Amino acid sequence: MAYERNKPASLLIRGGHVIDPANRVDAPMDVLLRDGHVAEVAPPNKVRGSAEEKLDARGLIVAPGFIDLHVHLREPGQSYKETIASGTAAAAAGGFTSVCCMPNTTPVIDSQEWVNWLRQPERGAVVNVFPVAAATHASKGAVLTDFRGLQRAGAVAVTDDGKPILDNDIMRECLRLSGELSFPVVQHAEDTRMTEGCPMNDGPTSFRLGLRGWNAAAEASIVDRDVQFAQQMPNARLHVAHLSAADSLKAVRRGKRSRARVTCEVTPHHFTLTDEAAGGYDANAKMNPPLRSAADIESIVVALGDGTVDAIATDHAPHACHEKLVEFERAAFGIIGLETALGLAITKLHREYKIPLTRIVELFTSGPARVFDLRGRGALTRGNHADVTIFDPKKRWTFDVSKSRSLARNSPFDGWQLTGKVVATVVGGRVVWRE
Repeated sequence: MAYERNKPASLLIRGGHVIDPANRVDAPMDVLLRDGHVAEVAPPNKVRGSAEEKLDARGLIVAPGFIDLHVHLREPGQSYKETIASGTAAAAAGGFTSVCCMPNTTPVIDSQEWVNWLRQPERGAVVNVFPVAAATHASKGAVLTDFRGLQRAGAVAVTDDGKPILDNDIMRECLRLSGELSFPVVQHAEDTRMTEGCPMNDGPTSFRLGLRGWNAAAEASIVDRDVQFAQQMPNARLHVAHLSAADSLKAVRRGKRSRARVTCEVTPHHFTLTDEAAGGYDANAKMNPPLRSAADIESIVVALGDGTVDAIATDHAPHACHEKLVEFERAAFGIIGLETALGLAITKLHREYKIPLTRIVELFTSGPARVFDLRGRGALTRGNHADVTIFDPKKRWTFDVSKSRSLARNSPFDGWQLTGKVVATVVGGRVVWRE
């Protein structure tokens, strides 16, 4: 397995089965990439142009490049956990050609200067990095950042992720500006007044472990409030991060029915694991929001299948070993997730719950591209960026966290047998990862 840094002027991906939900393509097709863009998509052996390099995709799915709306790359200031170079290397190995990085770094990404810093070539990114900037100064929830300036600098959205925006007036003003600028506001939905000292979901497992439980109402109440605000604000764009609870879906559905611009994402760990995974005080099963009940998973799976959920996002949250190998209540929240996302989606959603592969590809491609207006991505349309993910939907493999491209090792999926493996990742016409 290796990263390839060659940049051919043209690349022909032939013999594969293209799944491109945005263009309603689900058929054997060849794909020609030239000068960093999609040049042609045609039935087998019908591509008119020639290519300097060919990639054999027989038996494989060829899809638009996967987009992750929610990753933590930890720079600036926390490079002992992860760097932009290592995090994007893990993204490439997981089939992601674009990642949107959260601003809860040290210092917080709350200025145009830091947005520019993230995007500099010196950071060593091997996939596209789209900054999500802080919604308030230092993410303290009190004074709004310069949305217009951050957007000009290249931020694709704003959020105080890791912290909720609790003040009603601040959240209303965020959404008002969001509508004015067509700039998404991403909300970490947690009423921290209800969750203080609660390291896991409220349920039988927390009771047995003697830990204070985090009731799902702490998430659902904030989602409900924010959807109400979004319905009142013309063109406001609200995106609910890492939705984990069945009750939260009710408000999202209400917002969508009313044609408010409300979107949401779900992580692979929230559609795969219940809170019982933390039953042995395993801090690798500690995340924010916490793993929920089997009933929550059932509701989330339905929402993933019926179109209520817009994207699968990993919430890739790397930590150093010493931040996890402590008492459960003291351990950091979060897990790594870039390299296991596709395998978990195919194993759980496609094979177990029978969600069509086309829908799963949509949740990784055109769905997230729409949420953050990533134009020219998420579809293999002629002229779009030459970002392509090639995977084997039937490949069985075992995840070995010790071989992760991330600097971190905090995964509850170490040793899991998964089906569905990325074979090659192409960014801007360049193969950046090949199995």
